[in-house]
Amino acid sequence: MVKLIEIKLLDNYKIHLRYSDQSDGVIDLSDMVKRGVFKKLKDKDLFDSAYISEHNTLAWNEDLELCADALYLRITGKKVEEVMPATKVLSADA
Repeated sequence: MVKLIEIKLLDNYKIHLRYSDQSDGVIDLSDMVKRGVFKKLKDKDLFDSAYISEHNTLAWNEDLELCADALYLRITGKKVEEVMPATKVLSADA
């Protein structure tokens, strides 16, 4: 997969993401901040602390992060099969 290389925080819980293949787009997290653990992101200071982690995630702290690969698929509209090489599945008899 490509790497998340840049984030830019926008208004209304939106973040512009740029990837190493120059794909980019805006992810809208406004619905997500209404549910579960992501309710914490309603705190503007916490939301504004977003960063790219060493594990290539969009993160706010060690417990609150989103997979950059999943966000890439969402932004580009691509399917996993299009961006990840096919892997050989080994059976127990092999």
